[in-house]
Amino acid sequence: MYKNDNIEAVVQEWTAKANNDLLNASHTLKLGKRCPTDTVCFHAQQCVEKYIKAFLVAENIKFPRTHDIEVLVSLLHKHIRFPLTVEQQRQLTVYASAARYPGFSEPISLAETKEAVKIARRVKKEIQKLLEKKSLF
Repeated sequence: MYKNDNIEAVVQEWTAKANNDLLNASHTLKLGKRCPTDTVCFHAQQCVEKYIKAFLVAENIKFPRTHDIEVLVSLLHKHIRFPLTVEQQRQLTVYASAARYPGFSEPISLAETKEAVKIARRVKKEIQKLLEKKSLF
């Protein structure tokens, strides 16, 4: 997929972008009631997506151009215990597209937004552990 380029460097690029998304979501969440919840949820979804893609790169698994978390998780080896339910995966996917445009979804509550960021942090932590085992983090 990456023609034996420096896989570690590619993984680091994906995780750096994912960390930026989580940083953006975390800081914006501090606005409390003034928080643009759709934007925060989008960045939480992007963090999760990019961490999964980083791990797929590390495993040399090809993946399609998609924002669908469920599709990406399905590409992981079966022995990988991913920390999200199918429902959580689907909800994150909604944040990637429908939540970003008017008329496509219900407003997102602050509580739901906080949960999305919490999920992104959990995915980051779990994938970092997996990458550490491969000596890629």
